[in-house]
Amino acid sequence: MAVDLNINGKAYSIDADKEMPLLWAIRDLVGLTGTKYGCGKALCGACTVHLDGASIRSCSVSVAIAAGKKITTIEGLSADGEHPVQVAWRKFNVPQCGYCQSGQIMSAVALLERIPQPTDSDIDTAMGGNICRCGTYTRIRKAIHSAANGQS
Repeated sequence: MAVDLNINGKAYSIDADKEMPLLWAIRDLVGLTGTKYGCGKALCGACTVHLDGASIRSCSVSVAIAAGKKITTIEGLSADGEHPVQVAWRKFNVPQCGYCQSGQIMSAVALLERIPQPTDSDIDTAMGGNICRCGTYTRIRKAIHSAANGQS
């Protein structure tokens, strides 16, 4: 079955079962591998992308639900890696292993779009569904505050 997806502003017509998780369509059928597989149960946040501007876990959303909506992956956030959140991530050396970072960044961007000047509590709430096995949460919070203040 053909499913039409709009990923990072580009139209894709993919041949997939309508129940296929969006994550696999993004990675395996479209070839954008920045979005990571973590748990497959929407618990870790590694697969976070934006669907019409909202953070979602792409492992638990079907391509049928995503069809006709605007999907943004880490690759579509910035052509040159210079989105303010990405710059802040580098400034504060947030990643260690880096595996969860695309999901962390996508959640942070969605947070700043909703709440331009988040408190620590706002950050903790918004980022609570993103697990970092390396424990870089303090640097993540600093980077988000920096990006919010235009200091990235």
